Amino acid sequence: MTRSKPTLLFASACALAVLASSFSAQAAKLRNDPNRPTDKISADLGVTEEQFIACFWNVNPEENGRPSGAKQRENKAILLPCLQEANASITNSKLDSVMDKYRPEGPMN
Repeated sequence: MTRSKPTLLFASACALAVLASSFSAQAAKLRNDPNRPTDKISADLGVTEEQFIACFWNVNPEENGRPSGAKQRENKAILLPCLQEANASITNSKLDSVMDKYRPEGPMN
């Protein structure tokens, strides 16, 4: 059984729409920290860049770079344990100093 050209065009358009939707959903939230050099951060933390990016997956940085205390604790509760699985020597203080070092807005006070 062969399909007509309009049916094939419709199926192709639907497939492209699904792919475009999937791509735009991923592009809307980058799953790394696009404002900092993830290669340098990971090197300073003693993990691979892939490990850092994977750990950062569910972190939600504030767009203005100045998260509230509650937001900082929420993000740290996600990031620190994950990074410690990759390198148990990472402390809260070490993570803060490395992240501050590469924070585009400057260190958090």
